[in-house]
Amino acid sequence: MSEVIVAKGQPLPGDPEKKGWLFKWTNYLKGYQRRWFVLSNGLLSYYRNQAEMVHTCRGTISLLGALIHTADSCTFVISNGGTQTFHIRAHDEVERQSWVTALELAKAKAIRAQESDDDDDQINSGPVPQTEGESEDAGGIARELNARFHDLRTCSELVTRHGAALQRSLVDLEIPPSDTAKQVSERATLFRISCNAMMNACSEFMSAAATSSARMSRALQHEREQKLRLQEIVEQLARQHDSLEKTARSTPHAAGGNGSGPNNDTEDEEHEFFDAVEEGTSSGMEDKNSFVIKVPVNRKNKVKSGESSDESEAETELTETQQVIFVEDKERAESAMGGPEVAAANLKDLNNKEMDIKIWPHVSQATDSMIEGKPRRTRVPDKPNYPLSLWSIMKNCIGKELSKIPIPVNFSEPLSMLQRLTEDYEYSYILDQAATFSDPAQQLAYVAAFTVSSYATTANRTTKPFNPLLGETYECDRMSDLGWRVISEQVSHHPPMVAQFCEGVSGWQCWQEFTMTSKFRGKYLQVIPLGGAYAYFPASGNKYSWRKVTTTVHNIIVGKLWVDNHGDMEIVGEAGPAAGYVAHLKYVPYGYFSKDTQRKVTGVVKDPNGVPRYVLQGHWDTRVEVAAVTSASADNTVCKTGKFTLAWERVPAPSDCDKWYNFTLLAAQLNEAESGVAPTDSRLRPDQRLMEEGLWDEANVEKLRLEEKQRAARRELEAAAEEAAARGSPPPPPRAPVWFTRQAAPGQPHLRHLYNNKYWECKQKQDWSACADIF
Repeated sequence: MSEVIVAKGQPLPGDPEKKGWLFKWTNYLKGYQRRWFVLSNGLLSYYRNQAEMVHTCRGTISLLGALIHTADSCTFVISNGGTQTFHIRAHDEVERQSWVTALELAKAKAIRAQESDDDDDQINSGPVPQTEGESEDAGGIARELNARFHDLRTCSELVTRHGAALQRSLVDLEIPPSDTAKQVSERATLFRISCNAMMNACSEFMSAAATSSARMSRALQHEREQKLRLQEIVEQLARQHDSLEKTARSTPHAAGGNGSGPNNDTEDEEHEFFDAVEEGTSSGMEDKNSFVIKVPVNRKNKVKSGESSDESEAETELTETQQVIFVEDKERAESAMGGPEVAAANLKDLNNKEMDIKIWPHVSQATDSMIEGKPRRTRVPDKPNYPLSLWSIMKNCIGKELSKIPIPVNFSEPLSMLQRLTEDYEYSYILDQAATFSDPAQQLAYVAAFTVSSYATTANRTTKPFNPLLGETYECDRMSDLGWRVISEQVSHHPPMVAQFCEGVSGWQCWQEFTMTSKFRGKYLQVIPLGGAYAYFPASGNKYSWRKVTTTVHNIIVGKLWVDNHGDMEIVGEAGPAAGYVAHLKYVPYGYFSKDTQRKVTGVVKDPNGVPRYVLQGHWDTRVEVAAVTSASADNTVCKTGKFTLAWERVPAPSDCDKWYNFTLLAAQLNEAESGVAPTDSRLRPDQRLMEEGLWDEANVEKLRLEEKQRAARRELEAAAEEAAARGSPPPPPRAPVWFTRQAAPGQPHLRHLYNNKYWECKQKQDWSACADIF
């Protein structure tokens, strides 16, 4: 057997982060093969060589719940309950024990991390959100000390075990065999390693204990400050409420009065982002005369200072908030619309659905549109009822990335992610309306309403779209009826990324790069979008950017699935007259004890000087209303608004849509067969088509075939890269996108994908020579 080489500079044996060369059992023909192993974050992974670490992992086993035992002096076995088993051989007993020690410590840490995550889940599900200061509480300090103590106990057991072995070896010196000296030397080395690990763990425990007292003091001081601050807020809101009531009684036709009462007590700035606090009755938005929103402040100064604009910095900025009172100015609103009678008539028209359809006719034309000379379909075949054991699939998913799990079509819907993202433009008439505005603040308010409308269908769509294959595309040309067309392409497979470009006949363009990370905790699944989305209006040069909020699917194991969208969204004006304008949207998370209605969205549009210009309110599954800010106090803490007008209202879903995946009318038409599309179009994907037709067993077989075909193509590319490396030549480039061009994003670590304006020209010529064979 060739000598095993351990990587230089690897951590101490007691450290759970470890890497090096070991031998792994493969099969009876090849026996043990030399592999590069990496232990990190509770996972043991292996590769054929160190170069593979950047693109291909040959296998991974989670240490959470795994069994680790030694087979002989150089071999140890790792098993996670029968589904995965690694037989690994080290060069000698010392190296074997060094790895076993590191694996046991990593397993202990993984168990503690899961318990900590469960505790965090229970805390996060409570009625009061935690702040950064509250994370350093007594429970967190106790968990940290307990973790260090657990390390000490684990190391103590190892010291006891190796000490006993060393003692037995010393006893054996009385009858000296030939290998006694070597055995004693190895036992002494193992004992020294265990003692070193014990000493390191003791040092960490002492360090944690020394800092815990100061952390506890800071946490208690923070709690005292928060208590005093909350008391001040309650007193302040009580004074404001009393002042508003007096003003309303004295001037019944002007809801806001002069606002002098609240203006005297709203100078205090808070350091938490509270949900919108609304005063008055909760019967309807039009009946509320005033409401209070916590909005971020000082964003302009922070951007100019050149500080980082990454996600963590954005969260820090959002914690600096200011309480703003918005009061509806009825006199100003009625005067602007021609008096009380005209204002009432206009409001009635705006809330009348027939008027909405008259203003934006392509909403109703979706039912009358044609495809290849015949009417478009209005539904898809009913969803069949196939029983499936969820646990039989989930037990093989532990420790794996969600995008790498082979999920059967039983959990899917007959649409790909490319088609699902196309549903964002179902209410494109909002962008048509936004394109007519010359005021950047008003335009941004409607762009914000458009971003909310993209979540309308997620309330009752709990099925998973198909993961697109690398190079898969989807086109949707609805210029003739809905006034837009879109092209999407899967430009990356690991990590999965979709590039999309849409253009409207009314003078707007939208594009996005959709990629995400996911968290599966057993009880729920979180989808966290990472890519950016953009809207551009060529006539004015205004350009806006935003990032989507988090989507959480609850009751994954037991109970009825339901979806919640929550978090903060910031829509920023990047170019044109809109540069410096920003819209802050708050998607209120679901809470058992929350006083807010569920699925609520509030927001405010501010100009480059930080002055509120427009305010939004509504729900992401029904409607959004906007109102202009007509006047504001000197410190922008009391604002009067005009009458709220309807910017978006969801079209009711078909009455029997629960039988066909809860699709909307547009969703039912997305996968309708159409000639002349690219050979990589999602409509031509066989497994998806079979599922739509109700042939789920055949669809699962076809899905596995397509996935294996994609893996085979990737293996060929890796083999070509290895051959090129052996020859000393550069590796072949990965498959480039066809309809998008990769460019470096300034100041960003990832590549940007820009539409190359070639797809519709190639479709007209029916020139698909650049498309790969993926189906």
